[in-house]
Amino acid sequence: MKRLNWRGVGVALVTPFRQHKVDWPALAGLIEHVLQGGASFVVCLGTTGEAITLSPEETSEVLQFTVAKVAGRVPVIAGFFGDNYTERLTSKLKHYDLSGVDAVMSSSPSYNKPTQEGIYRHYMAVADASPLPVIIYNVPSRTASLIQADTIVRLAHSHSRFLGVKDASGDVSQAMRILKERPEGFLLWSGDDVLTLPLIACGADGAISVIANAFPAEFCGMVRACIQNDWARARHLNDLLLDIHPYLYAEGNPAGVKAVLQVLGWCSREVRLPLTPATPELVGKIEAALAQLPALQASASVSL
Repeated sequence: MKRLNWRGVGVALVTPFRQHKVDWPALAGLIEHVLQGGASFVVCLGTTGEAITLSPEETSEVLQFTVAKVAGRVPVIAGFFGDNYTERLTSKLKHYDLSGVDAVMSSSPSYNKPTQEGIYRHYMAVADASPLPVIIYNVPSRTASLIQADTIVRLAHSHSRFLGVKDASGDVSQAMRILKERPEGFLLWSGDDVLTLPLIACGADGAISVIANAFPAEFCGMVRACIQNDWARARHLNDLLLDIHPYLYAEGNPAGVKAVLQVLGWCSREVRLPLTPATPELVGKIEAALAQLPALQASASVSL
């Protein structure tokens, strides 16, 4: 029986590539790596998973593969249900094969920059159409469309289908407002790894993480320590990773975390255009940073 534990760390899995194709052995190894490291759930094909550069056939295959490899040990979230045309998205939700999936994550509409009322109506339509719980994904750096705290709280109180919000607004005060006014059972996960510790201190339920692809034991341990009010251990683990975080985004996500994963031996740093792989200069900086943290060195799991 699958344990639906939504508190803690959800890992936004990368999609490993080799010679332009999905690297299935690397994906299998990575899934096992994050589960053994303490992930509470996994997010398949979110932003970090490069869903928008996969064909519909590849998207379905990656999702089915992930569900099979997780094998019911933790919940699986399908992270690719965002669109700037509401009717197209609701139709997709009604007809997509979500066997073995426990929730969907939906980013706010990008490009057309709707009003807060438009965002509210969009998400209410999504909630009505979805057969599964819905996680609101607030990521204005990518969508050019901030979902304001009042709108998130309004949605949370308006429809039981909303499980929570991944807040990547970068605004701690916004998260605090949601935490103060949310209904019981509505969760908030940090969408910015580096802000996770302070957000949990404010009442957040964990994080949906990028860095936990590479360092699941350390990041999950930090979040677990926060939840258990062991702040000394939480700060120690947070400090271990603090100098690594900037490299994950210096040349964009997931280029940065894939470079870290390559250095650690889990997969190649290959991404799909219009993204480009991390430059040798960034890889060199990552190697130097990891050399200063021998406790974080992982044994290679994939021969590159």
